[in-house]
Amino acid sequence: MNALKALAQAEPTSYWLEDPARPEPLPSLVETTTCDLAVIGGGYTGLWTALMAKERDPSLDVVLVEAELVGGAASGRNGGFCAASLTHGLWNGMARWPGQIGELERLGKENLQGIADAVTRYGIDCDFEFTGELHVATEEWQLADLAEEAEHGTRLGHDLRLLDRDEVRAEIDSPTYLGGLWDVDGAAMLHPAKLAWGLRDACAALGVRIYERTPVTALSETREGIVLRTPYGAIRAGRVALGTGVFPPLLKRLKHYVVPVYDYALMTEPLTDAQLDSLGWRNRQGIGDSANQFHYYRLTADNRILWGGYDAIYHFRNGLRHELESRPETFARLSSHFFRTYPQLEGIGFTHAWGGVIDTCSRFCAFYGTAMGGRLAYATGYTGLGVGATRFGADVILDHLGVGLRPGERTARTRLDMVRSKPLPFPPEPFRFGAIQLTRWSIARADANQGRRNLWLRTLDKIGLGFDS
Repeated sequence: MNALKALAQAEPTSYWLEDPARPEPLPSLVETTTCDLAVIGGGYTGLWTALMAKERDPSLDVVLVEAELVGGAASGRNGGFCAASLTHGLWNGMARWPGQIGELERLGKENLQGIADAVTRYGIDCDFEFTGELHVATEEWQLADLAEEAEHGTRLGHDLRLLDRDEVRAEIDSPTYLGGLWDVDGAAMLHPAKLAWGLRDACAALGVRIYERTPVTALSETREGIVLRTPYGAIRAGRVALGTGVFPPLLKRLKHYVVPVYDYALMTEPLTDAQLDSLGWRNRQGIGDSANQFHYYRLTADNRILWGGYDAIYHFRNGLRHELESRPETFARLSSHFFRTYPQLEGIGFTHAWGGVIDTCSRFCAFYGTAMGGRLAYATGYTGLGVGATRFGADVILDHLGVGLRPGERTARTRLDMVRSKPLPFPPEPFRFGAIQLTRWSIARADANQGRRNLWLRTLDKIGLGFDS
């Protein structure tokens, strides 16, 4: 079967967001109201912030506003990999905060368990599975990196299993696999949109007032707090949590630190029992290959395969438009790569092909801060691992705002160098576009050249801007 023919029936929408379980939209805000805490953004960051604010202080009056629909952006378009890492992987964390990597890894594990506990506590039906993640090598040069990661990760207390060619193909069979590293307890798989919708319900059950289709158009300070302007009303809040991700920031200072990068995914039709048997995959791990331009893929609850990654597309002047969520040339490339990896699935078709935008910063994991005299706090820049790390980001936001804390109290989170520091800003256009395009070209060259990084990539590594995909 031609790889293009497999795309013939693919709907250009997120498979997750088309789920019949999607809730009815909530009303917009059409009045002026007051609250103790206003949360801007109905993605994971905002939802976790609102939920945990009520857990910390049930008396708090919390309002959450979302410009469109809860979970409709990145939170409902990602691969559903809920990882323990707060630093976009062990290597990135070790390179940036080597003295605190042990604490960061410990906090990441605690955060992942906190997500699992919340899913159980609130009865969130989001197909949560503690499967771990399998990193596979498809080129010889990648094997040494996996072995080194296994050594460092094991020393930090992770359950990591280094697999040779036969062992990895016993887990899931592909002629492209040369070895692998199974991070047994470092990730869970879930239905990302159902997680967002479940968090919406949990927030509402605790008394959070939620308004959809209510963009915040402006923020202004007053003696009593902060005023949020909306098209049909306003919110007067004592404190504000900002969780708008990559969308045009209400704080102008953030526009220098975050760029929108589009990521794309395909979803197959459900596999038959025979097709699933041809793969193995009995342990249902999430999988990522080890190239700089990498793929990520996993099984859904009904045994479809989500297949995404490889291309990461930045558009000139922070291009951010709905039509950019479809990119036929990337879908064709992903389909070709899929059948190269799993030739035994010849004949299967894709039912959905979609894209979503990622809030990317130069250090590839979230950064945090405050504004307006400490009455506003934010977290952004997750760069693709936000399903798990956003809950930690919400905790940091609440710490910065003092929710549930004694006056002046600091936490272990707010003492972290990762929380106290900022990434390097991106250059202005046209240099921003040129630098990102040169980086994409260079990492493709590295993959074709046994992983050897050219002068541009080595320079980025030296100044703390090392990038893989």
